[in-house]
Amino acid sequence: MNSVAIRPWIVLTGLALGLTVTNGFARFAYGLILPAMKAEMGWNYAQAGWLNTANALGYIVGAILTMMLIRYISPARLFAFGLITTTLALLATGLNAEIWWQTFWRILAGIFGAMSFSTAGALTAGLFPNEPRKNALAIAILFGSGGGLGIVLAGASLPLMLEALGPSAWSTGWIVIGAISLLFLPLGLWAALQLRPPIQTQTTIIPLPLRKMLPELAGYAGFGLGYIVYLTFLSAWMTEHSASAGFITLVWVILGSSICLSPLIWGTILTRYASGLPLALILTCIAIGSAIPVLFNHTVTLLISALVFGLSVFMAPGAVTNFTRQNLPSQSWAKAMSLFTVVFAIAQTMGPYGAGLVGDIFDDIGVSLLAAAALLLVGAMVALQQKPLINLKS
Repeated sequence: MNSVAIRPWIVLTGLALGLTVTNGFARFAYGLILPAMKAEMGWNYAQAGWLNTANALGYIVGAILTMMLIRYISPARLFAFGLITTTLALLATGLNAEIWWQTFWRILAGIFGAMSFSTAGALTAGLFPNEPRKNALAIAILFGSGGGLGIVLAGASLPLMLEALGPSAWSTGWIVIGAISLLFLPLGLWAALQLRPPIQTQTTIIPLPLRKMLPELAGYAGFGLGYIVYLTFLSAWMTEHSASAGFITLVWVILGSSICLSPLIWGTILTRYASGLPLALILTCIAIGSAIPVLFNHTVTLLISALVFGLSVFMAPGAVTNFTRQNLPSQSWAKAMSLFTVVFAIAQTMGPYGAGLVGDIFDDIGVSLLAAAALLLVGAMVALQQKPLINLKS
């Protein structure tokens, strides 16, 4: 394989490392550090869920900002800016325990992370413009391996470190995550700056067929409502059921490794269908993964849960990215992905805090995991109604 053929895959690696920081670390490492923070600060479930809700609020702002800025600033520059600032926000999170400080930096991590997330899919969609199979695989790898690697790294280190050092070491956990993010910055920034898609000015953007996209948008909203509950509260639920740090580590490593492997499972399906079927199947699998550890509380079912959930969860962004690429003209890709991110972020905002309230009411966060699974199934049924928009392709 010559250097010309290899280069797009190196660029993809850099973009994926960017999502490791903005997704795997900024959004999901909190679920691993949460039990220590909850114990150290004496939080209830609602307070613990609030910080991920704050992060989701930031995502809304970041996604809307991206939709506005994409008309004037290259997606590559927005991705690079989001990656740098998210890394700084992660480092700052470990410097102060006050709830206002935590809220402030979780919001900023959401704003900046959304900029990278919204533009990463559009950038990747242009790596193999004339090779649909490679393009679908690249998009699946971006969302799967990018976020999955972050969960593997965080899952393999944080629970054992916090058990050895005690709950007060939660701040060290954030500093470690921020330091690893700094190591990923150079390749991520290089990759973004290799891609120079045109700035999408008002005159070149084709209006989105919003009414015809409603089932896919609504299904993605269901994803935002449901998936975040599992990733926010799984470790807390396991801790309350006396799971050891070693077992929590095993579950999260299986979860993250499954996410990394998920493109191999879903790549063909994402390529084959331009309808809402891929998203519906993915949401169904996420729901199953969310529910089975509560319905069948056993060591084996927890491992199966991590496997099923991991093989599916990060393919939902891949599904809507491929839906966008297969059904809309290239001039609208970045705008469409920003819209999907706004819808997702608004829905995601309600998930952690609402789940925390339910957990406090029933004194059992497992009830929230079951409620999240139900919401995901509703989203799957809605997404299944989405028809292809092939006639709109350029």
